[in-house]
Amino acid sequence: MSVLAVVLGRAGSKGLPGKNWLPLAGRPMVCHAVQHALDAKVVDRVVVTTDGPEIANAVREMNVEIVMRPAELADDYATVDAAVRHAVEVIASDASIVVLLYANVPVRPTWLIDTAVRTLEKTGADSVQSYSDVGKHHPYWMVTLNDEGRTAPHHPNTVYRRQDLPELYLPDGGVIAVTRENLFTVQPDQPHAFLGKDRRGVVVEAGEVVDVDSAIDCAVAEAILLQRSGTEDE
Repeated sequence: MSVLAVVLGRAGSKGLPGKNWLPLAGRPMVCHAVQHALDAKVVDRVVVTTDGPEIANAVREMNVEIVMRPAELADDYATVDAAVRHAVEVIASDASIVVLLYANVPVRPTWLIDTAVRTLEKTGADSVQSYSDVGKHHPYWMVTLNDEGRTAPHHPNTVYRRQDLPELYLPDGGVIAVTRENLFTVQPDQPHAFLGKDRRGVVVEAGEVVDVDSAIDCAVAEAILLQRSGTEDE
């Protein structure tokens, strides 16, 4: 099976303007995601889809293809799968597996992409994505807060210790691997239809994936990348 990795780098960002090309540990953020794709053993081809010339310029020397997406696929209402389908069609890829990588995830474990794709191939599933344990942010301990400041449990329960909480996992943005057939399955009333019916997960330990949405996330990611770089240099 051929594998195409699509790095998604939208120019717009309300939480952290221009985040996908912000300098991070010596290179623009998007370049880290592109490098993850290039380093993966299972990936045959890499393309970056973006509406930002700054992002395109940042990755131009990394020997990857670049697809400039139209405005209607880059606004706040555009879906990820629509942007990926557009990129696949523009480069006329016949890949049977497509890997989605967000440009604003500069920290991923080196094994993640390969594991997701191999899990997809081995299980015959429709999609595989990475998940992290919700940890202390478990919905059992969440509350609603009214205008008077009164709280009410979001999910009433008697669990007191964290280790007694039922296991729950949250998509962490590290990777999504999907079959071509499911990627091109479009149901307007089902925004996640492209993930198919048989959806599998790969569990990632806390801190192994950093999804940057704020200045704090950026600082955490840079600290991890610099630490890794220093370790590799020793």
